[in-house]
Amino acid sequence: MDTAARTPSGQTLSGKTAIITGASSGIGRAAALTLAAAGAAVVIHARRADRLESVAREISDRGGKVLPVIGDAGLEADIDRLLDETLSWENGGRKYDIVVVNAGRGLVGGILTSDPAQWQELYQVNVIGATYIMRRAGQYMAEKKEGDIVTISSVVARNLSPFGAFYGSSKAAVSVIAEALRRDVAPSGVRVTTVMPGIVLSGFQEVAGYNAENFGNAVAQFGKLLDPSDVAEAIRWLLTLPPHININEIAIRPTGQVYP
Repeated sequence: MDTAARTPSGQTLSGKTAIITGASSGIGRAAALTLAAAGAAVVIHARRADRLESVAREISDRGGKVLPVIGDAGLEADIDRLLDETLSWENGGRKYDIVVVNAGRGLVGGILTSDPAQWQELYQVNVIGATYIMRRAGQYMAEKKEGDIVTISSVVARNLSPFGAFYGSSKAAVSVIAEALRRDVAPSGVRVTTVMPGIVLSGFQEVAGYNAENFGNAVAQFGKLLDPSDVAEAIRWLLTLPPHININEIAIRPTGQVYP
């Protein structure tokens, strides 16, 4: 689906700079395209240089302002470099107003069946890295007394998934951390939103180890699933609400998704 075609013609985020982690594919890519189409200058971050450059070209070809920064969202040094490069970027006005904490990975299985060799890596990106960038952004925005931090969690943070229960534990953790941050920065006029998508079709499933047997056959009954652009449009809407309105949490499911 053409993300730009779904974005209103008005430049609702004009003058703002948005950082999006995990922007080389899926929800992150869709969010970068959508926010750029809405007028934001976007800083996109991911490990895969070729895919990140492809997204950057796509945004530039549509007339958007974009800065690609290659790095690992689970490493503090890479996050520091991302924020430093953003603040020195002329096209972004040497500032940032929005951070979409999207980078993460999945893992099929629960406590007994998931691969324990992958537990630490999953938590490093999904929880530790996410918390670090939220902390850095929260400190910066609280000083400015404005800004938006949008953290991508999952409906499995609240509803145990039969497909990836250990992954769900990381999303439960990051949801709690985002709410804790909201309580810290709300008095300074900073908004924090936790977005909890249901099943979104993207490259996420393949990386997490899902296949037709452990995932596809079970969710076929839910009908049409979400596209990353569906979640991106919800993010754009949240960011364009009046400053005194903060949607703290939002769950977005395909209409036919019964569980999780």
